[in-house]
Amino acid sequence: MMTGACKKYLNVNQDPNNPANVQESLLLLPLETTTSTVVAGGSLTVSNNPTVAQTDAFWMQQIALVQIPPALDEYLIQPSNVDAIWATMYTTIMENARILNEKAEANKNYSYAVIAKILIAYNLGVLTDVWGDIPYSMALAGHLRPVYDKQEDIYKDIQSLLDSSIAENALDPGIATPGSDDFIYGGDMGLWQKLAYTLKARFYLHLTKAPGYDPVAQSNLALSALGNGFSSPGDEANFSGYSTSAGAENPWFENTQPVYGPIVLASTFVDSLISRNDPRLPVLATMNSEGIYKGRAIGSDSVPDFSIYSTVNNFYAAKQAPQSIMNYPEALFLRAEAVLRTSNAAVATSFYINAVNASMNRLGLDTNSAAVTTYVTSRTPLTAANAMDHIITDKSVADFLSTENYNDWRRTGYPMLSTVQNPWYPTIPLRFPYPQAEELANPQPQQGAQLSDPVWWDSK
Repeated sequence: MMTGACKKYLNVNQDPNNPANVQESLLLLPLETTTSTVVAGGSLTVSNNPTVAQTDAFWMQQIALVQIPPALDEYLIQPSNVDAIWATMYTTIMENARILNEKAEANKNYSYAVIAKILIAYNLGVLTDVWGDIPYSMALAGHLRPVYDKQEDIYKDIQSLLDSSIAENALDPGIATPGSDDFIYGGDMGLWQKLAYTLKARFYLHLTKAPGYDPVAQSNLALSALGNGFSSPGDEANFSGYSTSAGAENPWFENTQPVYGPIVLASTFVDSLISRNDPRLPVLATMNSEGIYKGRAIGSDSVPDFSIYSTVNNFYAAKQAPQSIMNYPEALFLRAEAVLRTSNAAVATSFYINAVNASMNRLGLDTNSAAVTTYVTSRTPLTAANAMDHIITDKSVADFLSTENYNDWRRTGYPMLSTVQNPWYPTIPLRFPYPQAEELANPQPQQGAQLSDPVWWDSK
């Protein structure tokens, strides 16, 4: 199924007469593929519209467009721009995940239901983190004009979904079980359960500045969940179904092609790695045509030759590179942050070192090399003044191109960023606009939110 173009099989289950009447295995692969390619990988090349991962990486100044400003990396985003990603996430992902969950439970093929719930929770988190209040409780129940659930309630639903997936994983898996149709874990339900626990920790820490929530209590909840989460590099979630066939390549390979921008690395990101002598730079970035590492200053004048800029290197952008859904170093950085909040910088230092070394190791770097040990030494020990900055800044490198960087920046202020040159909007946006199609078909009070209005968990 992976030999053809991704777009050809994303909608394999869309039968207008009876869309739920397919076996679970035929629902799982396109569901995982869309989550990996469009949501985590930021590719929506069918309509060439903004996606969450791409937009977040632009606004966090990891990547840049070689185009005349203003463009998306200068915060040019309007309601009509997000129609496609909203529709894709609700119809291709959330609705099909609901069908998979209900069908699997009806057939008592519980392993498929476990995966469906985890993927709903993952995508629901992406939706609410960029839009705040969103339709959910009524949206998947056939209502034409569903009301918007409060973000606080959405977060409770996410944790409930993950808890339910963990409980359901203890049941008899049933006759039909995932295997070769599962391009993330190959049907290993123990690893799916570890992902559920690690996601729980991620979402607990998202609420460290939410109104009415205590950051220490949230950190303790995260540490408890991490005790059952990722424990080794082999636990992390990666989608491994890409190939060299045209249209079936890794999304970041597609994203960086000239016809789509082109997308190159931003000078903010490249210069920060250079200034810290970060050994990860050669793995993350290509050299430019002059044999040096150079990023584009977002908002600067366009140039005819984009080869003067570094771009995303093969670890992330090779045709067959796996797409990260959630990586092992992130789990260690979550632990380091939680320990910092529950204890102090001195205690958190060893956890931070473990996280940095895991990030280096993931990229194929020798953690005993002079370059890595020198880098770690330059960043330690953590102090009360630098600890959160160092943890989140290094986490943003480990989570290169991840939607998590935008969430971390909004709740911690790190990495420290300035507004780009020639911005279309005067400040870095704190949310996405609601889609134009949604405003027309389902008008709701929340749609009046401005780009500068924080989402609920960011408002304290």
